Amino acid sequence: MRQIREEENAMTAETNTGTIGATGSRSSDGAAADTAKGGTAEASAVYLVKGMTCGHCEGAVSEEISAIAGVSSVQALAASGRVTVVSATPLDEAAIRAAVDEAGYEFAGRA
Repeated sequence: MRQIREEENAMTAETNTGTIGATGSRSSDGAAADTAKGGTAEASAVYLVKGMTCGHCEGAVSEEISAIAGVSSVQALAASGRVTVVSATPLDEAAIRAAVDEAGYEFAGRA
């Protein structure tokens, strides 16, 4: 059991370093983890993106949205088309739309 927890912790640490995993999630600076430990509050929003079919699609969308100033993490799920974005402050929907468009997918609004 301890070994499983250590592996889970290692996976979480890797995600918080700014890598994009197989689930399409990205964390640019670990800020989301800091919030769980009593840090500053962050804004979270869920959007719908059409056209994602695989892990590569998830990564492309995550990468573009992660480039928006203030974004601390992104999780894109092709199966549902849902993209969860955590940021320091609420984001302008037009910025999300532009990032999704740049990645080559269709922004369908908030979930």
